[in-house]
Amino acid sequence: MERIRLTTAQALVKFLNEQYVDFGNGPERFVEGVFTVFGHGNVLGLGQALQEAPGELTVYQGRNEQGMVHAATAFAKQSRRRRIMACTASVGPGSANMLTAAATATANQIPVLLLPGDTYATRQPDPVLQQMEHTHNLSITVNDAFKAVSKYWDRIYRPEQLMTALLNAMRVLTDQADTGAVTIALPQDVQGEAWDYPAGFFRRRVHKITRRLPHPEEIEAAAELIAGKQRPLLVCGGGVRYSDAGAALRDFSEKFAIPFGETQAGKSAVESSAAYNLGGLGVTGNGCANTLAAEADLVIGVGTRFTDFTTGSKSLFAHPEAEFLTLNASPYHAAKLDALAVVCDAAEGLKALSAALEERGYRSAYADEITQAKEKWQAERVRLAGVEYHAGRTAAANGTGTRAVAHAVASSDAVSAVQETGEQAAFVPEIAGHLDEKLPEYAEALGTTLTQTQVLAVINELIPHDAIAIGAAGSLPGDMQRMWESSVPETYHMEYGFSCMGYEIAGALGIKLAEPEREVYALVGDGSYQMMHSELVTSLQENKKINVILLDNAGFGCINNLQMEQGLDSMATEFRRRGKDGQLSGELMYIDYAASAAGYGVNTFRASTVEQLRSALEEAGKSEKSTLIDIKVLPKTMTHGYGAWWHVGVAEVSGKETVQAAYAQRLSGLDKARSY
Repeated sequence: MERIRLTTAQALVKFLNEQYVDFGNGPERFVEGVFTVFGHGNVLGLGQALQEAPGELTVYQGRNEQGMVHAATAFAKQSRRRRIMACTASVGPGSANMLTAAATATANQIPVLLLPGDTYATRQPDPVLQQMEHTHNLSITVNDAFKAVSKYWDRIYRPEQLMTALLNAMRVLTDQADTGAVTIALPQDVQGEAWDYPAGFFRRRVHKITRRLPHPEEIEAAAELIAGKQRPLLVCGGGVRYSDAGAALRDFSEKFAIPFGETQAGKSAVESSAAYNLGGLGVTGNGCANTLAAEADLVIGVGTRFTDFTTGSKSLFAHPEAEFLTLNASPYHAAKLDALAVVCDAAEGLKALSAALEERGYRSAYADEITQAKEKWQAERVRLAGVEYHAGRTAAANGTGTRAVAHAVASSDAVSAVQETGEQAAFVPEIAGHLDEKLPEYAEALGTTLTQTQVLAVINELIPHDAIAIGAAGSLPGDMQRMWESSVPETYHMEYGFSCMGYEIAGALGIKLAEPEREVYALVGDGSYQMMHSELVTSLQENKKINVILLDNAGFGCINNLQMEQGLDSMATEFRRRGKDGQLSGELMYIDYAASAAGYGVNTFRASTVEQLRSALEEAGKSEKSTLIDIKVLPKTMTHGYGAWWHVGVAEVSGKETVQAAYAQRLSGLDKARSY
């Protein structure tokens, strides 16, 4: 048997170069490159291998270990899980920095290969620099923490162990039902240790990603269930996109007159204009989808995990006779909500179910409900897009000063009009009074009269239709799931399985690497931007243009709203200086984010009016390098409500009547929700 003498790290690199996948269109390279932040735990082992013989792997220099894994995750997600990146970090803090991003990948079931350096297998320099010592168990290292956030985990103590570890890694990375982060911990001495590897281990491997066919008996049972229902509703999840089943779902909905709502992961599998596309569903869903969801007598989940936001904490599907049917490649997810489960690929399941329903001559009993619900929501969307503070803008144009602007804004008709709409509005009743009181301060501190919903409408209108929009956390995902219209499939990229702040800009880089010919726009709040934007520098280094659209509302606005909705006062969720009372109650902080990004070499713009925003978007579109638009928006001008309840923990004992009332509302919500 022919053997090749290589170090563990060299063997790993050689193996990765020979991995291909085939989803029915012929073999494609699976591992495109390696993101690195080198340190003493990996630079002389894996680093040496990548420098001397990288093969076809491109080496990317990350700035933050978490950020580079987010980029790798977004790359794989936008590639519909058919191409991946590997990521390597050093011992201790370098590896630990990847944990959050590993959890993000696993929660979203996105494949990413993590190669953290580890402490010495020999323990000769024990403890080595950056090693964490556990006096009760010396075999534990920082990398053991990855066990909780990985779909597969292994540690290589001997060079020959690499072979079974990598074969198992590929098994999980190409598993359509149960993939996520795969962690192979590499002790730094073992990385450089040599062994005579069988040459056959490095042969080209083509991993066939096959579509799981549904069982005929399951399809028959599913068709019988649908045939007995009048108003079924489809739920389009992320599995629809990974299966390339968007067209199949659209055709299925039209053939049988069954409307569908979108999850965050499923949005843009089908264009928003499709006749039966109701848009976003659930806690961050719109009035159209949620209204019909409450009336559905059958919920058909296609490629969805049925998270609490999709189901309104199991309260959204309120029809007394509502039942559940699922088409999912994962038996675990297919069994949720006590559903009739069809374990299969989404496209194959829809195809088989369509044939069975055609035999039965099925068509739903919907009449004008779908059209009416969509028209009503479009009117609400137009209202949200047009909410602006004319009085304040007029005062600004007349040069009457910021205090005059603030007063004019606070007294404008727009505020009253929005507040009067109650729960179906940009302002919820619980915080409307706070807004009325604080609006002059907000307008003066930020120097703006823009609302968040208005800004999103302008952006959605002006950026190219085939551009990819990415988001992740805060209030923006809710506004985008409700308001964002995708006229081209695969243009909405939302990380909401983990809702990880800091994913947005790193993710935009990953998307650009996956689709370099398309414009990419990262929509990010000021809170997320402060948490992580390091890979903006990598985008400049690689000449991969991304556009950062930063909406600054001077705080963690989403959680500030949650505090106040549940009866608490604002505390440590707005960006305020410490006040005379010793609390974070002082003046709002004004931060010039454009100035900070300009220091990196990014083309930057500022906007506090619609005219400035339109101009900035136009100029950003012409730029050949990464851009950032610093947009000041009034706090509490996001969407909310639309008939979905979210179960959050509320104190059972409190001296505040508002908290007591919130707890009572929690109990009322639980009474209406399913318990399993």
